[in-house]
Amino acid sequence: MKKYHLLVAVFFFSLAMSAQSAQSFLLNLYGGYTFSDRVDFDSSYGKVEDGFEYGLGLEYFIMDNASVELKYNRLDTSMPLYTKGTIPNNGNPIPPGTQVNAGDDKGAINYILADYTYYFGSSSQKALPFLGAGLGVAILETPKSGSGTYFAWEIKGGVKVKTNSPLSINLHAYLQSMSAAVGYDYYWDYYWGPVAVTDYASTFQFGLGASLSYDFSK
Repeated sequence: MKKYHLLVAVFFFSLAMSAQSAQSFLLNLYGGYTFSDRVDFDSSYGKVEDGFEYGLGLEYFIMDNASVELKYNRLDTSMPLYTKGTIPNNGNPIPPGTQVNAGDDKGAINYILADYTYYFGSSSQKALPFLGAGLGVAILETPKSGSGTYFAWEIKGGVKVKTNSPLSINLHAYLQSMSAAVGYDYYWDYYWGPVAVTDYASTFQFGLGASLSYDFSK
C-alpha cells in the first residue's frame, strides 16, 4: 500500500512539473547570417545578397517538448537586378549580366512568422535537439517599388543549450523562402486559345544563427 501511495505521489508530482514546464513563456533575441540566393525571371535575374538577420520572438510551451512562437526577423540586404540580354526600343543591345539598378539596389526583407518547434529529450537535459517550421508573411522593401507583402515559410533545426539561470542559447540552421507573383506566362489551349497563368518567383535562403532566450517562468 505504501508503494502504491508513493507511485501516486510521484505521478502527481510529475504532472505538476510538466504543467509548470508546459506553461513556460520565453523571449528570444535572434541573430544570424543569411546566405545569398539567385532568382530567375523571363528576361532578367536578381540576387538577394547575404547579410545579417536579426529579430525577436515570443515563445510559449504548449507541452514539455513543444512550443509555438510568434517572431519578427529582418534582413537588410542588396538586391541587384541583371539583364539576360535584351534590345530596347532605341535599338542598342544591353549585354547579358548588366546590372540595371546599380546604385539603387538596397532593400530589406521583414519576416513575420508563426513557428512550431519540437524539442527531443527530457526537460532535465542541458542540451535539447529540436526541429521546427513556420508560416507567415514577408514584407519586401525595395527602393523603386516600395513595399509588398508576400507568403513566406521557414524550416529550422538545431540544439537548445540550457543553463541554471533563466537564460538559454539556441544554435540553429534555417531555410527561409518568400514567394511573389511576378507577371504572367501564356499557354495555348486547344479549346480556349491563349491562357494566362500567374508566374511566381521564390527565394530560398539558408542561414546559420543563434538566439538568446529568457524564461519568464524561472
